[in-house]
Amino acid sequence: MLINHGHLTKMSRVIKQTTSKTTKTPAKHIHTKIVSNTPGRLRIRIARPYCQAKEMQRIASALEAKPNISQVRTNIYHGSILINHDGKDGSLENVFATLQDIGLIFGGITQSDSEAAMGVTNAVVDLNKKVELATNGAVDLRFLFPLGLSILAARQLIARGLQFEIIPWYVLAWYAFDSFMKLHGTSQGQPNSD
Repeated sequence: MLINHGHLTKMSRVIKQTTSKTTKTPAKHIHTKIVSNTPGRLRIRIARPYCQAKEMQRIASALEAKPNISQVRTNIYHGSILINHDGKDGSLENVFATLQDIGLIFGGITQSDSEAAMGVTNAVVDLNKKVELATNGAVDLRFLFPLGLSILAARQLIARGLQFEIIPWYVLAWYAFDSFMKLHGTSQGQPNSD
């Protein structure tokens, strides 16, 4: 990690100050983590649900419109945004104010996944996109997984009755319901699929 530890205290003060100065209330909050901060350069990581081309472009465009920001580069695969600013006094505060105005909030997003975990996650995301593409958006893995568990639950119930020795039907039914609710649950922090 490339965090300049000498600036961590200053950064937390800057974030608190810009939070109190910001007057706009964003429509949605995007959880963000500071990956590195060096003079004139800030790298942040966006929470996984917001790592979409449209959302990243919206953030980059809002940042590029500011006069003290010279360059913005995004990496959708890693969910990172590199912001090059002029590094003068007040520049970092302006960057943080802009980020907060467009809905980014700073906190501890859990992004400490290993490369293997990220590989599996990316493979599932790719498979989900292929399923959506193959079905013209009719179904995706968030629908097929609970459906599969529901079918297994029904099969267990029909074939074995109310059996408690192995995996009973109601456990599979609960997992089907629970995964459906978790995968389709709505909250303020989730992105809209406009």
